[in-house]
Amino acid sequence: MSPDAACSGRANERLVMANHPCFSEDAHKRSGRIHLPVAPACNLQCGYCVRKYDCVNESRPGVASVVLSPAEAIDRVEAVVERHGDIAAIGIAGPGDPLANEATFETLDLVRRRYPTSIGCVSTNGLALPERIGDLVAVGVRSLTVTINAVMPETAAEVYLWVTGPDGEKLRGVEAGLYLLERQWDGLRSAVAAGLVVKVNSVLIPGVNDLELPAVAHLASEYGAHMHNILPLIPQNKFRGLEPPTPAEIHAARATCGEYLSQMSHCKQCRADACGLIGKDRDMETEALYARLAEAFEEHVA
Repeated sequence: MSPDAACSGRANERLVMANHPCFSEDAHKRSGRIHLPVAPACNLQCGYCVRKYDCVNESRPGVASVVLSPAEAIDRVEAVVERHGDIAAIGIAGPGDPLANEATFETLDLVRRRYPTSIGCVSTNGLALPERIGDLVAVGVRSLTVTINAVMPETAAEVYLWVTGPDGEKLRGVEAGLYLLERQWDGLRSAVAAGLVVKVNSVLIPGVNDLELPAVAHLASEYGAHMHNILPLIPQNKFRGLEPPTPAEIHAARATCGEYLSQMSHCKQCRADACGLIGKDRDMETEALYARLAEAFEEHVA
């Protein structure tokens, strides 16, 4: 990294760590974020994930009320910023994987042009990350969250049902785990080298990857990640019959992993269409806006 790039990277780190509500426990009390649900497609299947649309009563990752086009997404940002003005971070976290959808980059480019001082961010499973780092930088992304749940391919094989391979085929088992982990860790290193502020998310699945999370934290720290976020399993899909970790187990995992990497403790496992302060989402405003957008879209199509 050149001296100029290193200086720019440090300035970006200070900006994100001070103002992004997911990276700063202080900022989450005063700075809002908005997730734009423009990315429906996914390139793998997590064993704990069920993606739903038009679901207003659940608050968890992968859930959105509607998928927006890039133009509709920027309209949503404008409406929220005009009314409240406290949105510091504008990001994309689904409902699928943002990097598997070209609409992600179209939307973020519109955000960059319209709101150049905002913190553009993306949350990804990391499978497509190595080849998309340049695209993320080009559209103004400053921060990145990569979900990494394992360091051993055998463990990853238990977490993921299938992973899209290099030729578009569905990989399963240890082969899928090995391919995904190589991509995730390579992508994390490349993102850090490109000057992005990187957070690693890990879902704690009791009896599956709980003993491996300290190794995830240690390796993430070695590769330059800035923060680690351990999330409790929400039992569904393959793990629907599994007991979720207790608060005490989450606390213990964070304490152990915190020896290697700074831990986030204020995450609310937000929806893919979350808006506002963390834990205080503007659900009614969001649904009303979605309804107006959907009605306008239907009239346009008709």
